[in-house]
Amino acid sequence: MTTSKAVLLKVQDKVATITLNRPEVRNAVNGEVLDGLRAAAEHILSEPEIRVAIITGAGDRAFCSGLDLKAAMSGEGIVPTRAVRSEFEALQMGGQIYTMFETLPVPVIAAINGYCLGIGLELALVCDIRLASETAIFSIPEVQMGSIPDFGGTQRLTKIVGIGKAKELIFTGRRINADEALRIGLVEYVCPLDKLMEEARNLAQEIASVAPSLIQGAKRAINVAASYPLEIGLNYEAITAVVTRQDIRQGSASLLEKSKS
Repeated sequence: MTTSKAVLLKVQDKVATITLNRPEVRNAVNGEVLDGLRAAAEHILSEPEIRVAIITGAGDRAFCSGLDLKAAMSGEGIVPTRAVRSEFEALQMGGQIYTMFETLPVPVIAAINGYCLGIGLELALVCDIRLASETAIFSIPEVQMGSIPDFGGTQRLTKIVGIGKAKELIFTGRRINADEALRIGLVEYVCPLDKLMEEARNLAQEIASVAPSLIQGAKRAINVAASYPLEIGLNYEAITAVVTRQDIRQGSASLLEKSKS
């Protein structure tokens, strides 16, 4: 299964794997990639049997090296200018594609293999969980290119790593390795490159084994926690718990059984 030449989509065992497929340019983002990402998100929304999604990059050199600079320098925007009335609207349209993954009802795992730069890092930031290979390199260098991060980087990076670290990374465009990314909480796991997809799939299968309504409810509640005051979050959590509640007795019996093993 595929959405385009630039973005591949494969669904197996309730897990959708989305692969940025431009290895010759380190999976840089152009209009075709954005269109492919949109199509992948829409497909996941339309297929209730999909319980988890994984995003990764083709090859072992890059998850995504950022914006396709050759396309940008040639005047080719990643959103066709004929489709929008202003640059602001173009950014909104592109950013909405990223937000689709953040708001998908299923968890999204980033399997980061190599360079994860600029708009590529911003794609990883919309994922729920980030796994990185030991070879991964991270940077958000937009200010060095004459812009600020404009696909959510100033907002999501700040929420994940904190204000001070986000400012340091954005102001300097500094590159950090996988160990540093793990230390500051940018990623949750670091593993050898040849084990990355295995680890991502194992995690996906572990999540997929849980009742979908619980995972979806938990994702929504956690996202609320990241954006709203505690009181609102606690109320939302309680409402979601009531709506998604499963048979507590059955779940408790299962946990007790596991504790004996």
